[in-house]
Amino acid sequence: MLPQNHFCPWREEAEELKAEVGRIGGELATLQGQMAALQRHVFGRKAERMPSVASQLRQQAASPEDEAARAAAALEKRRERSARKAQEAPTREVRHAVPPEARHCPACGSEDLKPLGKGRTSVVYEYVPAFFERQVHVQQVLTCACGQGVVTAPAPQRVVDRGAYGPGFLAHVVTSKCADAMPLHRLAQRVERGGVPMSRSTLTDLFHQSAQVLLLLSSHLLQGIAAAEVVWADETPVRVLDVKKTRQGYLWAFLTQTQQGEWLIGYRFSLGRASTTPKDVLGGTRGALVVDAYTGYNAVTLPEGRVRVGCWAHVRRRFFDALPTAPEAREALDFILALYRVEAQARDAGLVRTDAHRELRQQKSAPVLAALRAWLEEQTPLHPPKGPLGQALSYARKQWDALTRFVSDARLPLDNNRSEAALRKAALGRKNFLFVGHEAAGENLAGLYALVATCEANGVNPEDYLADVLLRVQTHPNARIGELLPHEWKRLRAADASQRLAS
Repeated sequence: MLPQNHFCPWREEAEELKAEVGRIGGELATLQGQMAALQRHVFGRKAERMPSVASQLRQQAASPEDEAARAAAALEKRRERSARKAQEAPTREVRHAVPPEARHCPACGSEDLKPLGKGRTSVVYEYVPAFFERQVHVQQVLTCACGQGVVTAPAPQRVVDRGAYGPGFLAHVVTSKCADAMPLHRLAQRVERGGVPMSRSTLTDLFHQSAQVLLLLSSHLLQGIAAAEVVWADETPVRVLDVKKTRQGYLWAFLTQTQQGEWLIGYRFSLGRASTTPKDVLGGTRGALVVDAYTGYNAVTLPEGRVRVGCWAHVRRRFFDALPTAPEAREALDFILALYRVEAQARDAGLVRTDAHRELRQQKSAPVLAALRAWLEEQTPLHPPKGPLGQALSYARKQWDALTRFVSDARLPLDNNRSEAALRKAALGRKNFLFVGHEAAGENLAGLYALVATCEANGVNPEDYLADVLLRVQTHPNARIGELLPHEWKRLRAADASQRLAS
């Protein structure tokens, strides 16, 4: 038997070989994960490749009767929405008279015919092409017989001094780009077809003029979001035109939900992804910030700022990506689905953001989290750290505190999907108009995106809203500028309509 301090070259060599095998195994797992992700990207469905939580919960319905009841409820909801839309649609009654040659009784031949009720009614939806009009404003001028006094009718109110385009036209330009992701050169072609001479450069000027007129509103909207207790945030790249090639800019989304359930969505543009933008928007504020694991938000989170809340959708995505090389990742997905099932129960019971919702989370979600934590600790030593499952395990463990804060606060969501959804229009616009011209153009785009997105989130027609506030914002008291934000504007319009009906 060799003494313990005896040098054994084969042992050292075995340890080196063992480390090399571990390294190669980790690289192999990483390559297998990348290959599986590439195969899904190339050969998989082009739509959502990971099944949504809602679809999985529906598939796990308790019984066919429950599924049938849900389908019937969804159908009834669609019918109600269709009926409501039909009532809101502009309506014109088209009367069809019986022709003279048919005005006789088919039974006796008498021509003494009288109307029977209100007639037969049918509904046809028709497209009436929109049109632009050239308005010629003529101001009446009155003069006195004395030859000294002259009185002139007031000039029409304009968005821009001596501007040749009205608020409705500007609202159409902004909505077409920000809501419909239409490039301005295509819009210029459509305007030309409508009979108005137009160039892309003119539309670009009108777009930026609108942004400057509404700057006070978009800034106030972002300030209101920053003052909220719970804020969602995310960012997406946007290309910026430069001399030789485009640069990388970023559009940041910040949103919150009011006590009345209204969504406020704000945007900020920057030329970099550093923490400067979150700090400018949320610096010095308190509350919760729902974000992914990006470190750029560290400047506004604990210990001196907001409490960071993690995103379970990002965790779920990582475990889903690990499935092809590590089937055991299915267990983590089942745990996460159980968390969303609790949220679905709260939503169905009408308990969202209440004390009962928090109690339900503590009773049902907390045990799921405890079991998931134990599973993470058990699986971590069994998988290479750089493999797909190893990276998913590491991500979940590092973000654990942020991911579990929702249990004690019913206001906190499970994921950051709301802010990601708020950036989808920007992603669509990025595909259509490719880039922004410069930093100021990006800032103007962000401000108008915010107002249009907040309109759409609260059921407000952005064209109607913009056509009204483009004029009103210039004379509205600054101390009450919040009254012109989309959700407040909607309430004021509803109150005015009620007063008119009452009178």
